[in-house]
Amino acid sequence: MRSPRLGVNIDHVATIRNARGESYPSPLRTALLAQKLGADSITIHLREDRRHIKDQDLREIKKKLKIPLNLEMAPTKEMLKISLKYKPEYVCIVPEKRREVTTEGGLNLKRNSYLIKKVIRELKKKKIRTSLFIEPDIKDIKIAKNIDADCIEIHTGKICNLHNKKKCTKNEFRKIQKSVNFANSIGLEVHAGHGITFSSAKLLSKIRGIKEFNIGHFLIGESIFIGIKNCLKKFKKILAK
Repeated sequence: MRSPRLGVNIDHVATIRNARGESYPSPLRTALLAQKLGADSITIHLREDRRHIKDQDLREIKKKLKIPLNLEMAPTKEMLKISLKYKPEYVCIVPEKRREVTTEGGLNLKRNSYLIKKVIRELKKKKIRTSLFIEPDIKDIKIAKNIDADCIEIHTGKICNLHNKKKCTKNEFRKIQKSVNFANSIGLEVHAGHGITFSSAKLLSKIRGIKEFNIGHFLIGESIFIGIKNCLKKFKKILAK
């Protein structure tokens, strides 16, 4: 069985750059290095407030990257227009609140399915693979299938937080495994992301049926100490088990 793919989120390279308003460190350079070191895809989140990734980053990375680019975006008119212009290979639709520090949970598909369905329809016209960032919830997975998503990305923040605090993860683990099994049974590819560390990756790698892990904040942070090469190598080794 093929090991899950590793997608590298480079948003927080841009966070460091923007803290001083400099031109470095470069998200493009990071993307190309991660590509060279074996990343299967690169993820960037172009937020409404442009707090980390900028439009120029998207433009440069899309132009030079050889592996797939996964653009995380809110389901807004502005972001749809941008995605249709640059045509990343993948788009992951995520919820977005201006005041949040990071993405706080999955999409509310019960409330927003009509809007998101229209966005998916336009993306598919350009042959862009679409994924929805959701909680491990059977009802949401059914809606994702009904509105024609290609994939779901399960929000792993809760289980990772429990694991980091050395609290019981058994119930959340079962919930995710059940969701993965159900999604696969109805033809949805399953990805996972948010809050993943080396330790929680070991836990999540035991869940069969996840095809792709998207990891960013911890990976970029840990690279300060052990280097991005060693960081990618370690995650690849964990996910291969």
